[in-house]
Amino acid sequence: MDSASQLLWTGFRGLDPAAVELAFRPGGVILFARNLDPDPATGPLRCRTLIEGLQARFGAELPLAVALDQEGGPVSRLRPWTGPTPPLRHLWTQGGAEACAAWGFLWGEGLRMLGFNVDFAPVLDLWDGHPGAGIGDRAASPLPAEAAKAAGAFLHGLETAGVRGCLKHFPGLGGTTLDSHQGLPCLEDASQVQRNAEAFIPLAHPDRLVMVAHLRTPASGPLPASLHRGSVQDNPWGIRGRFLPDDLEMGGCTDWSWEDRVRLSLEAGHQWLLVCQTPEGWTACAEAVRSLPGVLCSPALQATRTLRRHLPVATPFDSRAWDQWLARLQAAAKEV
Repeated sequence: MDSASQLLWTGFRGLDPAAVELAFRPGGVILFARNLDPDPATGPLRCRTLIEGLQARFGAELPLAVALDQEGGPVSRLRPWTGPTPPLRHLWTQGGAEACAAWGFLWGEGLRMLGFNVDFAPVLDLWDGHPGAGIGDRAASPLPAEAAKAAGAFLHGLETAGVRGCLKHFPGLGGTTLDSHQGLPCLEDASQVQRNAEAFIPLAHPDRLVMVAHLRTPASGPLPASLHRGSVQDNPWGIRGRFLPDDLEMGGCTDWSWEDRVRLSLEAGHQWLLVCQTPEGWTACAEAVRSLPGVLCSPALQATRTLRRHLPVATPFDSRAWDQWLARLQAAAKEV
């Protein structure tokens, strides 16, 4: 079906609207460092111009979902403009929920000026200090209740500023020793899976974006949780949300064909298909989803259209307001 490609939340190449080549109409886009001019003097306005061009091209009927990963700390796409900023664990241990909320609001203010309406943050994984799993200080605490308080405060600040957040990486990567960008991590201890998932329970609800990890658990069998309905829509904790899988080009799911990745994602209950890194990947994903029966795509399409109708509207970009925001953020970074 022609509209099926709107299930894609896709990466792309290019820093300016005319340079963006996509052979399909996505429902959402995600920007990376490759899409941002690193010059602090020209980059912010150029980013806003890029997003406005994408909205004009793909968002005429419904607003386009426009996202990035802006957590602070090691995952900060805006770092060339803002300089170093604290990760969630530092905010929590040094300033508690108040600092987490303040930084969520700060990031939300800046992102909304740039034209973003979604931030793939905060992380709800449990901190375990393991260096190889790709999480580290992006996670606030080893305790589920504390992780939920920290992420919840950040999320409240972000959404108060007018940008939707996303809980990740459900059901939780705490205790893993392999980065899912590189391969498929496995948790064999069901009690660890249960402990990880407990952090999500206080914050998830049917209208909240929830990103699902490429992670094998005792319940998911040979599949990653991201492709397993019993770990997504029918998860044993009763968690509801607007589910989307982590990037379908990551090493954690590349043992499955594109046809299987897309079909299993939709059968699992995902509302979006996140594919970020290469033209070959997002083209293959778009072709795979177009080949599926309409009855499989229709529920997700309906859900994504509902979300897009209610996306926050960007605030006007004003260079003076941006400079004032940047000064406040950099001052806050020195204080935490």
